[in-house]
Amino acid sequence: MKAIRAILLLSIFSGLISAAPARSEKKGWIQVQLTGTPREMGRQHGRILSAEIADGLKAIQTIILHDTKKDWDFYRTAGRDILWPKVEAQYREEIEGIAEGLKEKGSKLDLWDIVALNGWMELAWYYVPAYNLQHGIPTPPTVTAPEHCSAFIATGTYTKNGKIVIAHNAWVDFAIGERWNIMFDIQPAQGMHMIMDGYPGLIHSGDDFGINSSGIVITETTISAFQGFDEKGIPEFVRARKALQYGKSIDEVTTIFKEGNNGGYANAWLIGDNKSSEIARLELGLKNVTLERTRNGYYAGSNFPINPKLLAEEAKDFDPKDLSTSPTARRIRWESLIEENKGKIDVKLAQRFMGDDVDSFEKSALPNERTLCGRVDLSPRGSAGWQPPYGPCGAVQNKAADSSMIDRMAMNAAYGPQCGPGFRAAEFLKAHPEFNYQKAVLRDMPSQPWAEFKPSR
Repeated sequence: MKAIRAILLLSIFSGLISAAPARSEKKGWIQVQLTGTPREMGRQHGRILSAEIADGLKAIQTIILHDTKKDWDFYRTAGRDILWPKVEAQYREEIEGIAEGLKEKGSKLDLWDIVALNGWMELAWYYVPAYNLQHGIPTPPTVTAPEHCSAFIATGTYTKNGKIVIAHNAWVDFAIGERWNIMFDIQPAQGMHMIMDGYPGLIHSGDDFGINSSGIVITETTISAFQGFDEKGIPEFVRARKALQYGKSIDEVTTIFKEGNNGGYANAWLIGDNKSSEIARLELGLKNVTLERTRNGYYAGSNFPINPKLLAEEAKDFDPKDLSTSPTARRIRWESLIEENKGKIDVKLAQRFMGDDVDSFEKSALPNERTLCGRVDLSPRGSAGWQPPYGPCGAVQNKAADSSMIDRMAMNAAYGPQCGPGFRAAEFLKAHPEFNYQKAVLRDMPSQPWAEFKPSR
């Protein structure tokens, strides 16, 4: 009888564990648990976030149709013909699983919608210019590698305890960024446990802040004005996901990113190995790839092309001497801010950095496109070719972690802009009716406080 009672109790306890919620919400974020084989994780993803995937896709479609003059059928076709043949089996199965999960929830979205969704950044801003050039089609000035994100990683004498501190804020059109609020807790059947922020329907983070169970932490900032795309290469979204899932060292992460590099979504990747407190910057162009690493120093990202050869060959439209541009002004601010706080940097300071509103060019505290906490919507200048004056765009969410948090796969995150007023869509569109094409997808984005996120099991 005691044995039977024990079996019954164990069965009930196991049932409670398996019935634990796969979705929870906190401070503007949606945390989602995915576990199992690639197809199982994909089906969970599609079912749990079916409404968010459909809503998020509509926002992306609205922005890229306006900016690139290509309809969604163009991206579905490119996803099927250019990206899909180079997606390895495990990620094909996961993407197929997302489509299956959506179908179970009655969605009309199919496999090619999800493939194009995962590759939208490398297709819109990297493949489209190459396609237009190949076909003799004029490329709109709005089709340029965007200035996405501010970030840093520091270690050694720069941090309070001599170990890693890292932070990142994601810059994107508000219509898209308002929906970039998923915190994925992923336990795959193969590879490592991961936690990463992300967008509904993506198998990778997209804005790329993630920690794995081997103590690797990864983030990035894009390379401004980058030009180049290799249709024969492996999609960036595959390499980014694989690097976090399988990379156990800086060398392994670097190898995964470089193998089959297609030039899509070209970034300066900031990588930390918490086991050794070593950090690195991998500036991943298509022709020019540079890896720097240290156990005593920092790397900051502001979309500034670092390697002079990369600048000359792959970002030749960028003027590094113009101190008024967003990447250069933020690079100057990063250098000043980090040196001023050398030896004191911890996660609380990192969070403050993400809300920094100092314009190094005008020597003022006024959030705009030149501040680490980007607010292009408040700028009469806009941001180079990427955004026109008052473009509804900027830092939409923020993440930070120190070595003790990386050890337990935790991060602090804050949804919404951390400088200036919260974004109010109706007020904005009344003042700037030129953006009414976004009316159906643009919504309010209040600033939320920082909160900790960690795996729930």
